Amino acid sequence: MAEEEGPTVELRQRRKLKSSENKESAKEEKIRDTPMPERAPKHVLFQRFAKIFIGCLAAVTSGMMYALYLSAYHERKFWFSNRQELEREITFQGDSAIYYSYYKDMLKAPSFERGVYELTHNNKTVSLKTINAVQQMSLYPELIASVLYQATGSNEIIEPVYFYIGIVFGLQGIYVTALFVTSWLMSGTWLAGMLTVAWFIINRVDTTRIEYSIPLRENWALPYFACQIAALTGYLKSNLNTYGEVHEVYKIYIFSLFLGYLLQFENSALLVSPLLSLVVALMLAKCLQLNVKKGTFIAKIMKVINFYLVCTLTVTLNIIMKMFVPHKENGHMLKFLEVKFGLNMTKNFTMNWLLCQESLQAPSQDFFLRLTQSSLLPFYVLVLIICFLSMMQVIFRRINGKSLKETITLEDGRIGGRPEIIYHVIHTILLGSLAMVIEGLKYLWTPYVCMLAAFGVCSPELWMTLFKWLRLRTVHPVLLALILSMAVPTIIGLSLWKEFFPRLMTELMELQEFYDPDTVELMTWIKRQAPVAAVFAGSPQLMGAIKLCTGWMVTSLPLYNDDDLLKRNENIYQIYSKRSAEDIYKILTSYKANYLIIEDAICNEVGTMRGCRVKDLLDIANGHVVCEEGDKLTYSKYGRFCHEVKINYSPYVNYFTRVYWNRSYFVYKINTVISFQS
Repeated sequence: MAEEEGPTVELRQRRKLKSSENKESAKEEKIRDTPMPERAPKHVLFQRFAKIFIGCLAAVTSGMMYALYLSAYHERKFWFSNRQELEREITFQGDSAIYYSYYKDMLKAPSFERGVYELTHNNKTVSLKTINAVQQMSLYPELIASVLYQATGSNEIIEPVYFYIGIVFGLQGIYVTALFVTSWLMSGTWLAGMLTVAWFIINRVDTTRIEYSIPLRENWALPYFACQIAALTGYLKSNLNTYGEVHEVYKIYIFSLFLGYLLQFENSALLVSPLLSLVVALMLAKCLQLNVKKGTFIAKIMKVINFYLVCTLTVTLNIIMKMFVPHKENGHMLKFLEVKFGLNMTKNFTMNWLLCQESLQAPSQDFFLRLTQSSLLPFYVLVLIICFLSMMQVIFRRINGKSLKETITLEDGRIGGRPEIIYHVIHTILLGSLAMVIEGLKYLWTPYVCMLAAFGVCSPELWMTLFKWLRLRTVHPVLLALILSMAVPTIIGLSLWKEFFPRLMTELMELQEFYDPDTVELMTWIKRQAPVAAVFAGSPQLMGAIKLCTGWMVTSLPLYNDDDLLKRNENIYQIYSKRSAEDIYKILTSYKANYLIIEDAICNEVGTMRGCRVKDLLDIANGHVVCEEGDKLTYSKYGRFCHEVKINYSPYVNYFTRVYWNRSYFVYKINTVISFQS
């Protein structure tokens, strides 16, 4: 037997060697048969260089002009250079005030290391609470800005606030430049980039919140996100091996995710993310995939098995990760989505208050009307439909085993076969779906809309794809596609210039006025009259401003990613409910508050829609009004606290003593010794 097996093994080895030699010889023949690319003439090289140079110049100029526009508009809106430091800081509202206050704290710190330590072990912001401000509020931008301000010697040249907002405006210029480059890469012409920038600026009410709140995290993050998109677009466009290059993107994604995990102080939510499980499952499926001949029945069966394997592995890996990685369940997020989609009801104040926020509601009709008036939405829908249908056409051909050309030419009319187009179509559909549910996400989707619409109308391939479907015979389709790819964006650009450019210039010429004397007086009184160790209680938005402008400790902050802070906010808001003086006193003293600030705008709120006012939400949560059928109506024997405390009668004067007031604010000292008066 052994003697018989020997020749058999030898024969198999010879066959393997012979087959490998055949493959190598076939590759060599293919390489020899492939024509060497001829060297382009000098005038062609010059044209390419000129095109790239002009495009890069236009991209950089667009970004710089947009940054200068933002700076000029901000100056006109707030008269920033003519304001005192306190008045400038008041322009930072809500959570923006908190971010900038920590930037100030870093500049005051004796060293960078000491400043970071104080932020990560912060017990000087919220009473009775030590927080890791860097982790909880993502303060890396403020850390970097403070280092740059001191390392570059800018403290001798420019004030800290100008340096801070200058960095943010500069990042917005980079943001616009990245969108320009992405559209240019996809379409092949920098004309698409110019149109992207024009649409972005004209629709800036829906593309950015930089004009209203400079330190927002999105104003720091979105420029880097746009740069990543531009880099990924260039990578996908320059590679021919579609399956292999997506595989490389998976590796980059996993590396970036683990880097984020470390920088976010081991944020376990990233490890239990379903998207991470999906990426790992795709990579494992790629390793297990067998090489079979395309177009055969077995190949189709293997594709179905591969799809099933990916889905199964994704679910299994996610379950395993959640079993072994300690993490916090997002129960409040699920509850929020249930209530938002009408699957459940709640009386919870925090939940209803969040649902009433404009940024968490569905987009209004005005949003779509604005995009339509600037011609952005109609062209976006047209481009998306053509790209999506072409993509589906290519996918079905691949499923059916039909051979497709690796290199796509203009004459093919197959724009949906390009990897970067497939990526952007899927991406924009996902972002659009989210933006249709939550309006705040439109600031992520609308810039994408500008970029994709501009690319489409400037791309000859898109028009050629359309003409291929229409089977155009009268005019040569390639020639017509080239003409339309130049004529359509030119007509759009001229119409936008005629209608919107005068408006932009008018905005820059108008002197707007931001004047809030009541808040200035309040902050001045606190800095002059209140003890340094005092703790203030009031609405979270006002507490953010107090933390920035005075540095005094507060009981709550306008942050919504911490359960304890959310509970604090709800408890402090009870000052606008129908609760007794004793109840309010117990709540405030439990947080060691020394002063209470009542805002007349909240106490007498009439502007917002009924049911979304703070006092309405409190009445629902406390059971003082009917929330739904079957509930019992209970009347409170107490009046609304914010009204009653102003009248200065017992028992309110026993617990609270008014020490300051103006048209907007009433400040009460919380008595430590209670004296009951008749």
